[in-house]
Amino acid sequence: MTEDNQFFKATSTEVPSQLTITFSCEHNEQLGAQLINLDKGEPDATFNPAYASIGRVLEGDNVARRCGVAVGDCIVAVNGEGFRRHALDCNEHQIKDLAPKVENVMPEEEENEDTKISRFRVLSGKEDGENYAELLKRIKDVKSAQDSENPLLISLERYGWDSRVNSWSRFLAARDKNIPEAMLMLQAHENWRDSVFPIDVSQTGLQNILKAKAISEVDTKQDGCPPTVCVNFSKIQALESSFLHEDVVSAFVVYTELLLSRASNPLSPKTCQFIDLSGTRITRGLNVGLLRKIYAVFEPNYPETLHKMVMYPVSRVVRQTSNVLLNFVNQKTREKFVITDDLTVVCKELGWNKNEVEECGGITQFMQEHQKDDDTLIFT
Repeated sequence: MTEDNQFFKATSTEVPSQLTITFSCEHNEQLGAQLINLDKGEPDATFNPAYASIGRVLEGDNVARRCGVAVGDCIVAVNGEGFRRHALDCNEHQIKDLAPKVENVMPEEEENEDTKISRFRVLSGKEDGENYAELLKRIKDVKSAQDSENPLLISLERYGWDSRVNSWSRFLAARDKNIPEAMLMLQAHENWRDSVFPIDVSQTGLQNILKAKAISEVDTKQDGCPPTVCVNFSKIQALESSFLHEDVVSAFVVYTELLLSRASNPLSPKTCQFIDLSGTRITRGLNVGLLRKIYAVFEPNYPETLHKMVMYPVSRVVRQTSNVLLNFVNQKTREKFVITDDLTVVCKELGWNKNEVEECGGITQFMQEHQKDDDTLIFT
C-alpha cells in the first residue's frame, strides 16, 4: 500500500451500477434467470426501486450469465419505459455502467436520450401485484412482436450489499419487523458509517495487527460456507503494548467489509468469526473487554450477517461460565455462538475439512495455510 490509498473506504454505497441487456441478436432467447416479485406490499421491499429483481441465475449458457447478471439486480426499465417504485436517489451521472464487452449488452453511450429519460419513470397508485404483472406483460409483448427495429431491452440496476435497497430487510429482521425501531437502527448505522469511513489503515497500531495477521481472513473455498474472520488472541497478547483496542476493532471492521462485499447475494451476505484461543491462558485470552468492544460495533452495524461465531479451545469449566462472561450479547446473536474444545465441532460449524486440519498439524497451521494475503492493506 502507498500513501495514495492508505484510506480504506466502505465497500458499499447508495449509488447503483447499471446494465442494459439487448436481445437484438436472438429475439426468442430467454434471459436465463428467475425473478422475484417485489410487488406484494411487503415492508422488506420498501427501499427497493424496482418491482422485480433477479432471484437466481440459471445454469448453462444463457444471456444472464454472458452479460454478468447477478442475484439482487433490479429490473427498472423495459425498452426505455421505467418500472420504478420510486425515483432514483442519486444523480444519474454518478451511475457506473457495468457493460462488459459482450454482444448482448448495450453500452450507455449507445442508448438514445429519450430512452435514458423515460427509464426513470415511476409507477405508483396501483394495487399490489399490478406493476409486476404489467412489467411481465411488457416483456412478453416486446418479445412476441419480434421487431428487429425494436428488440427487447431490459435495464437493471445493481446496489451494494450495505445500501438501503439490500440492507433494510436485515435491519428489519434484527428488530423483529418493528419498522420504527428498524428505521432508527438503520439511521444510526448510516451515521456510524459516515463517521468511521474512510479508515486510515496506515496508523501504527492497526498496521501492527495487520502485519502480524492477528486478525485475518480464512477462506477454504468450501461451497455453502461463508468465509471467516479470524481473531488470533495469542498474537494479540504478544502485541498488546503496541496497539489500542480501537485498532483491533478497526481491523475487524475492515475484514468484515471485505468479506461481505464479496457475497454472492447482497440481500443475505454472511461471514463466520473464529476466535482462536490456542496458546493463550483463558483468563487473559478470552479478554471479554475486547470482545465487548467488537460486539458493540458489529451487532448494530452488521445485523443478520453472522453465520457462526466459534471460540476454540475453551474448556468445559470456562464454557459453564460463558453465559455470564458474555451477558452483553443479545439472545438472538448468542444462539449463533459456539464455544468448544472439540475440533470436530469447529470444523462442522465453519465448514472446514477436519482431515486437512489434522494433516496441516492443527488449527494454527491450517489457518496459516488458508490465510488470504492482502498486500493492499499493508502500508510500507
